[in-house]
Amino acid sequence: MTGARPAPAALAEPLQPVGRGWTAALSLANGAIWVGWFGPLQILLAGQAERFAPGVGMSKEAVLAWVTGAGAAVSLVANPVFGALSDRTTSRRGRRTPWIVAGAAGGALSLVLLAGAGGLWTMVVGWCLVQLTLNAAFAAVTAAVPDRVPRLQRGAVGGWLGAAQILGVVGGTGLATAAGGTGAGYAACAVSTVLGVLPYVVCHKDLRLAAEDRPTRDLRAFLAGFWLSPRRYPDLGWAWLTRFLINLSNSLVLLYLFYYLRDGIGYPDPDKGVLILTAVNALALLCTVVAGGRWSDRSGRRKPFVIWSGALMAIATALLSGWQTWPGAVVASAVLGIGFGVFTSVDFALMTDVLPTALNRGKDLGVINVANALPQVAAPALAAPLVTYLGGYRVLYLTAAAIGLAGAGLVGRIRGVDQARPGADPGAARMRAIRARRRARTAWCPGPRRPGGGCWYLPHRRTP
Repeated sequence: MTGARPAPAALAEPLQPVGRGWTAALSLANGAIWVGWFGPLQILLAGQAERFAPGVGMSKEAVLAWVTGAGAAVSLVANPVFGALSDRTTSRRGRRTPWIVAGAAGGALSLVLLAGAGGLWTMVVGWCLVQLTLNAAFAAVTAAVPDRVPRLQRGAVGGWLGAAQILGVVGGTGLATAAGGTGAGYAACAVSTVLGVLPYVVCHKDLRLAAEDRPTRDLRAFLAGFWLSPRRYPDLGWAWLTRFLINLSNSLVLLYLFYYLRDGIGYPDPDKGVLILTAVNALALLCTVVAGGRWSDRSGRRKPFVIWSGALMAIATALLSGWQTWPGAVVASAVLGIGFGVFTSVDFALMTDVLPTALNRGKDLGVINVANALPQVAAPALAAPLVTYLGGYRVLYLTAAAIGLAGAGLVGRIRGVDQARPGADPGAARMRAIRARRRARTAWCPGPRRPGGGCWYLPHRRTP
């Protein structure tokens, strides 16, 4: 009688901790993708919209809304689809690497095409291609984490990915501004996107999937797989709803920030005010995004971190409603950054912990990522009537705080995580041993060191 066939390496639960080089290379690739997105979103698309608006008889705001709305619709579909395709890839370079290469190269070419847009429709097509291709790379990058990272290391890795995301947003905006023109800005973002993924692609080998282990090729089953029943997978359903509500709350905060400063608190230079608040928020986020993930890994728990970070964000949002002054806005921005930093890293780890199967990690994470993009579509529809008819900014931010608090509270409905202590995890002992070796290499030593960095303890050498 033969035993059951062991799971292939590409589908097995990872036990070997990843090194700092792997984490740094994947984080750099993630940041490069966000450079390709946010250089255009923050600076370049707005300039093109202003240039094309007179020719189509629309305002520049309307042109920009049409372009970004079309891109958001493509993003909602592309991320889960490319995640599912990467799950089925049996290339010699692995499941994820081919899509990172193709997505980054396609994104760079699409950015160059967008730079040469001569009107509204070519601008729409160019931006949709950027969203299509960069989402292929992004789906593969995020799926690489549950493929390779043990559960008790995912908080830290998620923190570094979150930090790279913020730096990518800032870097993309800086490149687009410093390049000195629309074409040069797009070219700078395109080159940065390609260069940023190279270290991961060249230096780190992906896990291969054998042809006999890939999911079925049946089209009906492929399409049906995008519906993840909350009744069948309740933990995934609650985790998705938590991420959606907290991201919706954050989107409501950011959507009308310029108008809040100008009309709500009467700040004399709202452009500068938005820049200051964004910088304060980003600095606070960077201070907590990695530390929060590491703390969660060491404790072996996820839910308390998500609950308290969501509650902290709700408090910061309520401050904007009840303390409508410039100092109040600065304090709220800092507190919001602290909470969102912890949430970004730990929620990512939580999501990877509730994935239903190893076979469909890319597709399932793509469905989860819809909870990031959908709030950007829902926020304007909810915010406009609240500000215009139902009480202005005070009601808007109280509503946002209530939504965020509800999202934090629903984390308690997730049952399948935080059940086991760190010692019960198959990879926990290995993680503790590696941390002990690192501490030994850096600890003070009273005598000569071993070749590997440890300390030779020589009891016969005593201080007189």
